[in-house]
Amino acid sequence: MIPAPKLFTLATPAIPAEGGSIVSGLTTELAAASDLEPLLERFLVSIVALAGAQAGAVRVLTDDGQYMRLVAQQGLPPDLLSTERLVERDCGMCGIASGTDVLGWVDDVRSCARHSGQVYFGLQCKSVLAISLPHGKQVLGIYNLFFEANAHINPQTETILRLIGQLLGLALHNARIERERLRVTVLKERQEMLHEVHDAIAQTLAYVKMRLPLLNDAMLAHDDQRSLKYFSDVKQAVGDAHNNLREVMTYFRTRMDPLGLLHALQGIADGFFDRTGITLEIRNSVQNLNLSDQQEVQVFHIVQEALANIAKHSMARHAVLTIDKTPQRLEFLIEDDGLGLAAPSVSTIVTMAKGFAPPAHFGLEIMQGRAQRLGGSIEVGMNEGGGTRVHLVLPTSSLSLGFHT
Repeated sequence: MIPAPKLFTLATPAIPAEGGSIVSGLTTELAAASDLEPLLERFLVSIVALAGAQAGAVRVLTDDGQYMRLVAQQGLPPDLLSTERLVERDCGMCGIASGTDVLGWVDDVRSCARHSGQVYFGLQCKSVLAISLPHGKQVLGIYNLFFEANAHINPQTETILRLIGQLLGLALHNARIERERLRVTVLKERQEMLHEVHDAIAQTLAYVKMRLPLLNDAMLAHDDQRSLKYFSDVKQAVGDAHNNLREVMTYFRTRMDPLGLLHALQGIADGFFDRTGITLEIRNSVQNLNLSDQQEVQVFHIVQEALANIAKHSMARHAVLTIDKTPQRLEFLIEDDGLGLAAPSVSTIVTMAKGFAPPAHFGLEIMQGRAQRLGGSIEVGMNEGGGTRVHLVLPTSSLSLGFHT
């Protein structure tokens, strides 16, 4: 019968210098490491040596909480690893340690031998120490130390082993949070890509689908004039779809400047004249934009799209990006002195697109979609003195709160 676990606290005063260096090194590496399992493998060497054990292992609970998975080991025989890769959560002392925050000994290893079917337990291994890996009130895993004889560990070392267990529990908790964050990020990026592809391409292809039967009828009727018109419409739409797909691909490849949105915009301005022959001036009266990283990326691509339109279509000599902030809203205004737009506003363009008019301005519609997901609005129109103005408005109440659905 497995003896009851021995429970210990961290009240023991003196910490050996060797144990203190292990804890200090583990704390430093856990703060900097991106891959937890190789780190655990390395530190097990030091932990095993500190306790005078012959082998060690770290196990974490599976997501369903039913099993314990072996994530790192040091010194276990190869034949034993296959049976120890995954064990039931309630298995012996390890099961007790996975349920409550304890440090407990297994001096009778016959149950371990029955579980694994290996002669390791009872021969090379005479006793096992199980230490919980807790975080708050939850135990996320355990680590085991395996001894060739009935061992005795002094209270100071027990304190170090418990402290190591707490550090590893914190590391496992942080790793879970990071996995969840990455999962949510991937889901958001997929949803965002779906929106972008739909806005940029789906309506264009719907327009092509409507034009193709008309083209076919005109060809069958040998109506050259209508055939050429419908062929031209389809050709232009396919070209627009191709260009917009390239823009979407470029958008998802682009990474925000690590120094932030203002630095990224200044980088565009610095090289704008060399690329386009148009001078770009930035007038910024805002010290703190108070945007999250994802919001900065969205604003960057809205401004980038507006400047790209100026470079491609405006025939302008000068452009200005003005950034201003009031207690109610954050504003980005992009103006040029070029030829202006044929259409007065994005809302008009969107209405035309939904009516399957020739899709010449889907870049502007994508800008509007991004603004809406930021909780803001965008207007595109003519300047009084000529040229185009793009006005992005973000309510301060929506800043740093994430995307709107």
